[in-house]
Amino acid sequence: MPEPDIIRLSELTTKINQSIKTSFGDKIYWVIADVTSHSYKPNVDRHYFILAEKQNTTNTIIAKIDAVAWGPGSSRIREFEKITGQRFQNDINVLIKVSVDYNPVYGIKVTLHDINSNYTIGVLEQDKKAILARLLTTCADFISISGEKYITFNNQLKLSPVIQQIALIASAQSAGYEDFMHTLQNNNHQYKFIIDYYFTTVQGEGNAVFIKQKLIDIYQSKKKYDAIVIIRGGGAQTDFLIFETYILGQIVAKFPIPIITGIGHQRNETIVDLMAHTSTNAPTKAAEFIIEHNRTFEEKLLNAQNGILIKSQQLFSTYFQLLASLNSVVVNQSRTLINFHKDAINKANHETINISRTNLFTKHTILNELIHQILLKPGIIILNRQNDLKNFISNFSNYNRIFFQTQNGFITHYISIIKIISPVNILKKGFALVYQNGKISRNADSIAVGKDITILLAETEITASVKSKINSNGTEFKL
Repeated sequence: MPEPDIIRLSELTTKINQSIKTSFGDKIYWVIADVTSHSYKPNVDRHYFILAEKQNTTNTIIAKIDAVAWGPGSSRIREFEKITGQRFQNDINVLIKVSVDYNPVYGIKVTLHDINSNYTIGVLEQDKKAILARLLTTCADFISISGEKYITFNNQLKLSPVIQQIALIASAQSAGYEDFMHTLQNNNHQYKFIIDYYFTTVQGEGNAVFIKQKLIDIYQSKKKYDAIVIIRGGGAQTDFLIFETYILGQIVAKFPIPIITGIGHQRNETIVDLMAHTSTNAPTKAAEFIIEHNRTFEEKLLNAQNGILIKSQQLFSTYFQLLASLNSVVVNQSRTLINFHKDAINKANHETINISRTNLFTKHTILNELIHQILLKPGIIILNRQNDLKNFISNFSNYNRIFFQTQNGFITHYISIIKIISPVNILKKGFALVYQNGKISRNADSIAVGKDITILLAETEITASVKSKINSNGTEFKL
């Protein structure tokens, strides 16, 4: 058997290095991949990360390689972040220009030389368009589009004239939440608001379910909110991917309470903005919108008040003159009517006195007759009721005695039957109970030959072992 080739590890890595240089050399490749395991060392201005490719259907990683960016590569990453508003971080899909390098100690890796900003922006925009198309298809009963405007159940709701009771969805630790509350509570018009807080995380695409749950909690609370406000401060474009999800777009579009968004984006509206009733581009703008909405209602009231005041003054002036004229007519006609009706009242007064005297005499006679009847009838009624009561007591006593005699006969009969069928009497007549394993055996099939059984007679308990079993035709007990 020939001896195997034996070389040192450094010789092997040298051969690998030569092969890689021969295959790749100074070649540059544009590669599409996801960024994972990213870290940045600011003291040396270097990015360390892994490029990975995942299978579309299972999300399984099918390829990955270590990568580094430094010098011009780091500069291109900074330009990328400035152009896209997207931090270079984990879980972003990028199109980057790389070269292949090999080091005998650190192994194979790729070095980033450039990154395509338009590709990343395009991918995010394509994902957004796909989600919007899906919403239009699957939620056609409450989402439609007219021109470039999305028509949803939520944005067709009518806002309350005054927005006072608010459900707020935000992160409790965010500056956006503090800005919103400061603007709302320190308004120049001294408006007061009732705010219920539904704090949750508002960052990370996978956390959309938490915002959805908060909306469900608001709905299930049954409170009469004037509006729901969803706010988040500024950040990178991927920080807003939570608001570019199908599940939030769907629930916001069909939610039965008007939703106002104050998401600090710098560019296009998010899907949640498009589906909501009203969208603003910052938490403070959302607060200002609410204040201005209430101010508009107040101004309408003030204008109506001024209009009513002016109209009232005009009407008062017109009707004051009319009342003065009517007063003169009323005074003159009243005097005439008073004199006319004064004679009629005197005549009616005389007739009333005479008729009243006659009626009082008649009623007095009737009343005396009624008093006489009232004094006699109660005694007769009481006497009749006493006789009825005596008859009832007599009948009740007889019926009671007969009932108890009958029931005692039934009880005596039942006691006799119970004594006859009592197990003690049955055992005294020569019958026995058979036990196996502490339980009464009702069927001989459960008793096997060789098993121990207990036989209970009237006054004796016998323990026996079954020697044999013979089927009986049961004729011994036929009468």
